[in-house]
Amino acid sequence: MTPALFPFAEYWWFYAVFTLGVLGLLALDLGVFHREAHEVSFKEALTWTCVWVTLALVFCWGFWQYAHWKFPQDPRLIASGMTAAGAAALADRVGLEFLTGFVIEYSLSVDNIFVFVVVFGFFAIPPKYQHRVLFYGIIGALGFRILFIALGSVLMQWEWVIWVFGGFLILTGIKILFAPEKPLDPERNILIRLLRRFVAVTPTLHGDRFFVRHAGVLQATPLLVCLVFLEATDIVFAIDSVPAIFAITSEPLIVFTSNVFAILGLRSLFFLLAGAMHRFRYLKYGLGLILIFVGLKMAWLNEAAGGKFPVVWSLGIIAGILTTTVVASLVMSRAPAPARS
Repeated sequence: MTPALFPFAEYWWFYAVFTLGVLGLLALDLGVFHREAHEVSFKEALTWTCVWVTLALVFCWGFWQYAHWKFPQDPRLIASGMTAAGAAALADRVGLEFLTGFVIEYSLSVDNIFVFVVVFGFFAIPPKYQHRVLFYGIIGALGFRILFIALGSVLMQWEWVIWVFGGFLILTGIKILFAPEKPLDPERNILIRLLRRFVAVTPTLHGDRFFVRHAGVLQATPLLVCLVFLEATDIVFAIDSVPAIFAITSEPLIVFTSNVFAILGLRSLFFLLAGAMHRFRYLKYGLGLILIFVGLKMAWLNEAAGGKFPVVWSLGIIAGILTTTVVASLVMSRAPAPARS
């Protein structure tokens, strides 16, 4: 059995440096590029989407190069009897695992975008303030993902947990495929109700502020209520997405970094696609099929393939499902309506 490739005791410094780098990028984003509240244009969203995807791919390349340098001289791998060729193959695998994990997390994040569109409309958040809400929402999402990943890495040590996670993903995918969609009702959310119980909420927005002081009393604005609801929905999405990537790799470092890059690119992807989400009518079926596939991979395919279902096949299947559903959606959205007699 291959030992842990990136044990936390040896790579704690990497987690720290990576997290500080992410916080620095976020500070640069809000403090420089979005210092003044403004509506994000399609061109700006496209630029930032390319930036975040490029950063993820550059990291993937650097991670792959590091693995090729590190693994052949890793004492634990040498002690396990791994040859130089085996170490090179293992380095290729972890690079593909990161890329596959990033594709899975990025594609599943599209579900978040559907929710963002509905929630911003429900709370009547103007476009120029939406980036601020998403910025702080991303920070909260990063915290929750770290918690879920740490918990998942511990639980995955028991085989029965793998079966439970796999079955959960399969059932979730089936639900997406066949269950009717229910309209969102933020007012029934338990966190929103608790917030309104303990904090007075102003009826109108006050610019981009989350809190205002009125008659000496600190009050929340609808902007904060919207942020709380988005954080609550992200917790629900994390319950699906974190187990999904553990079906690809058991290395917490790969799970963590691929999750972070997918979350960082979520805001720009929202502004890029928000106005065209109605055209992707079949995308939810693709996401359901992806969850079913990764659930089967976790609960059955890995064992059937001798311990590890080929990552290249996983990446190809996931990319194929996404491409097919996106193309089908775009083709059908352009199809002319049938003539009425």
